[in-house]
Order: sequence, then C-alpha cells, then structure tokens
Amino acid sequence: MRWIDSLPQRAAQNLPAPVAEYYAQGATAGVTAREAPDSWETYRLRPRVMRNVREISTATSVLGHELATPVLIAPSTLQRQADDAGEAATTRAAARAGSLACITSNSGTRFEVLGALGVPWWVQAYVFRDRGLSAEMLRQARDCGATAVVLTVDTPLPGTKYNAGKAVWDIVPSEHLLVNFDPSLPDEAYVKADDLTFADIGWLREVTGLPVVIKGVLRADDALACVQAGANAIQVSNHGGRQLDLAVHTAHALPEIAEALAGTGAEVYVDGGIRRGEHVMMALALGARAVFVGRPVLWALAAEGEPGVERLLADLTAELALTMKLSGMATIADITPDLVTRP
Repeated sequence: MRWIDSLPQRAAQNLPAPVAEYYAQGATAGVTAREAPDSWETYRLRPRVMRNVREISTATSVLGHELATPVLIAPSTLQRQADDAGEAATTRAAARAGSLACITSNSGTRFEVLGALGVPWWVQAYVFRDRGLSAEMLRQARDCGATAVVLTVDTPLPGTKYNAGKAVWDIVPSEHLLVNFDPSLPDEAYVKADDLTFADIGWLREVTGLPVVIKGVLRADDALACVQAGANAIQVSNHGGRQLDLAVHTAHALPEIAEALAGTGAEVYVDGGIRRGEHVMMALALGARAVFVGRPVLWALAAEGEPGVERLLADLTAELALTMKLSGMATIADITPDLVTRP
C-alpha cells in the first residue's frame, strides 16, 4: 500500500469521530466527494518517447512565487483538531517542500503567527453579509504577510451534510475556529453573503491591494467573467463535493475553463480528488498551472503531524516527477494537452 493511501484510516484513529467524519464527508449523499479521485482516472496518458528525461524539474511559479512543486495546500477548517500547531504546521511544511499553503479565514491560528514564519502564504475568504467584517479580516491577513486573497464563491450558505452522531461543532473548542475575528461577535455575524456579484472582485482588490483568486468556478463563462472583472486566477473547484452534490467533477470542468482563459493572462488552478502524481500530471496537461490538495493534508497532519504534511507534498511531487519521466516530459512547460485523452 502507498503511504498516502494509509492516511485516512490512520488519521481516523487519532481523531474524535465527529472530526474524522467532518474531514471526509460530502454534501447530502456524498456522490461528488466520493467519486472525485476516480474522475481523474476517466482520462488516460499518451506518453512521448525518445525524449531526453535525464534531468526532471517540477519547478513552477504561481502569481510570481517561484516554487519547487505545483502541488499546493488548499484552505481547510479545523486543522488544530488534527494537530495543535494547525495552520502553522501546514504552512511550515509547505515552505520546506517548496510549496505554499492557502489559509482559511476560519483559521484556528492567528495570522500574526503565520506572518512570523517568514514564508509565503495566501488567505482564503468568505464574504459575509457584513462586508466590513470580511474587509477587516483581509487587511489583517495582508498586514501579516498574506500575498494573495482566494475568494470562495460557491458558498452562499453551507451545503447540507448528514452526521452519523454528534456534529463537529458540538465538540470543537472556540479557540480552534475564527480566531482572527472579534470573539465577542455573535454567531449571526458570520452569515455568508448571498448577494455576491462580479463587482465584488474589484472591491476585494481595492480592500487588500492583493492579487485575487476566485475559487469554486465550474463553468467557462463564469471563469471568463471573473477574469474580466479583475481576477488574477481561477481555481476550478466544487468545494471537495461539500456544497452541491452531483456537481460536475473538477477533472471534467477544467479543460473548457482553461481553454476559455487561454490568452487572458489569468492563471488556472484545480482541486478535488488529487491523490496521485498521475492525477497531478493530468491536471497540468488539461490546463492547470497548479493543483491544491485538501483532505490528504488533514489526514497527513492527523497521522504524522507537520512531518507528515511535508512527506505528503514530497511524495506527490516525486510521483509527478516519475510520471513526467515516463511520459517524456523534462519540465512542467513540456506538459501539453495532447498528453491526455479521454476514452
């Protein structure tokens, strides 16, 4: 068994049952979440031969950050339930692996702690009905070193999830969630905005002065509209199947979005079901500049702490390098759409 494949079970042994369930669950029947890894395997690779692959480089860049790997860490809530160091551990692990982490606005770690690490990180944002609340949090993240803001746009309200027992919110201590907001605020302050429009992209740029990534896009027309409104990058995402069950898989939405944005200068990323180096290779061939992994990071953090997260990124990158070598690709720039077919 691959070490990565052992992580869900090992993590569950170290986690309270509601937390293990929360990490793994999808919306309603969980079909989209369950099928995500297999969706990448609806494609097949068409390797090239007789190419010089003695030296392989997985180096790339995202929004000006030079990285050793295109495998990045997605924003995830309740990281301190996996390991008390939480987001600080994943951010440090990402930096050592030559990657970077995107940190959720629900973080259980203060932004000042992340800023003191001296490594690149991005901040994810939900826009609340009280936009001033979101703006204050984002300025704080920027001042603590966040170099991009990733706006999640598929969550006008949380998707319905069914629990086998207690809900995770019944057991999680308050210091593991939303620590970068005023603790005196009532729960109703965190109601998500259900009136977002493309104009909010420009608002975010004005508020933060940072590049804006739009996360949660599954349609080419929406992706293009976001870029025309000022987005610097699009993250093809269905929220890990946690919002709208039976939503299209990101593996299948990615090609048309990448094609629609070709020539615009916008970068394209993807998340959802990435579990193998071959999946990463396929995502890059289909038009992504980088991939984000979410659940595997939480499982690695719960199973082996910060070293586990670093190993996860290193293993996926090593698998990518091997896949590149066997496919005749010496660099990320060599990876082109004709490398992949969908029978």
